[in-house]
Amino acid sequence: MHFPRWKEIFIWCVCAFGVLFALPNTLPTSTLSRLPDWLPRQKVSLGLDLSGGAHLLLEVDLDSVRNDYLNQMLDAARTTLRKENIPYAANFPKAVARDQLSVEFDLKDDSAVGKAKMVLGSLDKDFKVEIIGTHVKMTPEVNAIDQRKMDAIERSIEIVRKRVDETGTREINVQRQGEDRILLQIPGLQDASGVKEILGRTAKLTFRLVDEDAPEVMDRKSAVPPVGCVYLKSSDSGKYVAVKKQAFIGGETLVDARIGQDEYSRPMVSLSFNRIGAKKFGEITSENVGKRFAIVLDDKIISTPVIKEAIMGGHGSISSDHFSAESANELALLLRAGALPAPLNIIEEKTVGPDLGADSIRSGVLATFVSGLLVLMFMYLWYSSFGIIANVAVVVNLILLLAGLSCLGAALTLPGIAGIALTVGMAVDANVLINERIKESLRRGAKWVKAVEDGYQLAMTSIVDSNLNTIIGMCCLYQFGTGPVKGFAITTILGTVISFFTSTTLTRYVISLLMKYRRQLSIPM
Repeated sequence: MHFPRWKEIFIWCVCAFGVLFALPNTLPTSTLSRLPDWLPRQKVSLGLDLSGGAHLLLEVDLDSVRNDYLNQMLDAARTTLRKENIPYAANFPKAVARDQLSVEFDLKDDSAVGKAKMVLGSLDKDFKVEIIGTHVKMTPEVNAIDQRKMDAIERSIEIVRKRVDETGTREINVQRQGEDRILLQIPGLQDASGVKEILGRTAKLTFRLVDEDAPEVMDRKSAVPPVGCVYLKSSDSGKYVAVKKQAFIGGETLVDARIGQDEYSRPMVSLSFNRIGAKKFGEITSENVGKRFAIVLDDKIISTPVIKEAIMGGHGSISSDHFSAESANELALLLRAGALPAPLNIIEEKTVGPDLGADSIRSGVLATFVSGLLVLMFMYLWYSSFGIIANVAVVVNLILLLAGLSCLGAALTLPGIAGIALTVGMAVDANVLINERIKESLRRGAKWVKAVEDGYQLAMTSIVDSNLNTIIGMCCLYQFGTGPVKGFAITTILGTVISFFTSTTLTRYVISLLMKYRRQLSIPM
């Protein structure tokens, strides 16, 4: 029952922390705005089922996934045939039609049919190569297409979650619906225009070399780009610049993108590449010192810097005279989240009202008040003074839990309320175990101090086992669950840890203080 000074200070600091961070939830916004800046102001927000919010149903364009796969193979076939000096007909397609199911083209003659079939067959094991006469047909396996579509759905879900999370929204619900749809629910958001704009951006970043011999033009329709090049508009000059079609590095090698400032204090975006991207970037810049390369975002050139020296280490930056702090930050956000593997179409949009939530809140408050009052009365009538101490621990448990949720910026949902009720029940259960053990020790004739020490020691194993099993189960729910299920898991884990502290440490400390000032406590046997 002895508490060293450092442990007493720790207990008081934890309780003070709980009061400080839970207090904003009880104050109106007008009062919070008048508080000093150093005081916390974060509140627990309400989830979609309690406060309403935006509901978006997105459809992934899976046809574009197949189309991109075929076009990649078309480009690879063209490059390989050129490299192997295998002539192909002048009508070699530039792109695959949207409803096309295979890559088809003609060779110039049948003299290299065998070599062509061998080199084309080695490009991708999932493509079947057929050559009839000089006509080449490359058809992907159905399983390969299905796998790419599945990957596109999964990547789209993750990217949607990252992009919306970056905007500061909490407790969003993103989940798959059907074969090609994604459900997005955002609590408390009444205008989804900003989110739709973020989701509509593809943010496809590539780095390409500039063809220095081709002139810059004002109208790309009036100019023919060199072979292997394409004219893209530059945001710096407003002219069209000829750049290589083949990017020497893409956004998939990007590790991080953050907003910063250049030497003139203008906004810029700092980039960091992975090991593969850093190596490729270093090689290209070493071989092209004195030349320009284009930073292309969504088929628009945002900058054409001159390579003054080899850029090693995998770090670079994007700067532009047209950058504002807001646009640079939005670009960094999109690049961090990654490029969507396929376009997203919004097929349903609606705003969910909080009417259901208001009824649920009223019912929940009433049920919590009645059940809490009954529990407090039972603890007092059955355990007398020790019951009062347990009731104090339950109140402190709720305060600390509210403070923890505020710090996390969590959104409270109906499953979250269920998690709070569960943790309160566990806190009471732990105190019941301890008090019963104390009563057993007193029946055996133990003194007060010895009985209390035995009570906490004997009940500790059961309390630890119960809490540990709960935390393991909630960790599994958080790992495999989505949306409100994760909210329930977080609330329960946080409440379990807090209830363990209040039931095993706080109550023992309170009892030790009382024993210093009272010689005897009466507990009904």
